[in-house]
Amino acid sequence: MVFGIIAAGEGSRLAQEGVKWPKPLVRLNGVPLIDRLIDVFLKNGATAIHIIVNEEMTEVQEHLRKKRLPVPLHLLVKSTPSSMHSFYEISRVVEGDRICLTTVDTIFREEEFAAYMQAFRAEETLDGLMAVTDFIDDEKPLYVLTDTDGRILDFLDQAADCRYISGGIYCLKRPAFAVLEKALASGVSRMRNYQRQLIKEGMQLKAYPFSKIVDVDHAEDINKAEMFLNCD
Repeated sequence: MVFGIIAAGEGSRLAQEGVKWPKPLVRLNGVPLIDRLIDVFLKNGATAIHIIVNEEMTEVQEHLRKKRLPVPLHLLVKSTPSSMHSFYEISRVVEGDRICLTTVDTIFREEEFAAYMQAFRAEETLDGLMAVTDFIDDEKPLYVLTDTDGRILDFLDQAADCRYISGGIYCLKRPAFAVLEKALASGVSRMRNYQRQLIKEGMQLKAYPFSKIVDVDHAEDINKAEMFLNCD
């Protein structure tokens, strides 16, 4: 299984709030965010890991170039305008028919992630299995409208009748890459609009519920994330 990490954001809010590390190197229980994800991916059968960071993150680039992993680590250095554009850069060099992609600040329970990956590996009919949660602690959540079987019908900026929001972890198959190229060519921007494009193009997506997923966007989120990971 190929995994991807989007770590191309500037992390400007963390810096403004006094956090000394660039976001990928922010520590949770002493472990940098990006190292935690790499370790989780290796535990879940990673055959290759692709990471994109922006050109200004020289400290992160140096950190990653020093790592020695049992699988190929492909580092892309490019500043992009959005997570969607970062995914496009990764998709251009990914080999294989499946990818699990996440942003660097997505925090989840490892046992839930392992079950999610097992479900995706067993999936034969869907184009994608998208992580969702009913825990809402996001400034601008993306709501996920599903049917009774968990099939995704739409992605919405307003709650409507949605139970879940997007968790920022995307397991996608190769056909979704073609939709990404088409979306960029037509001027679509932002990851949430790409997800809407997937639905418009007839991609079959299903929601996979996590009990809780949190993002590290602010300094106070670091303590929240540590408490979440440390609780039984």
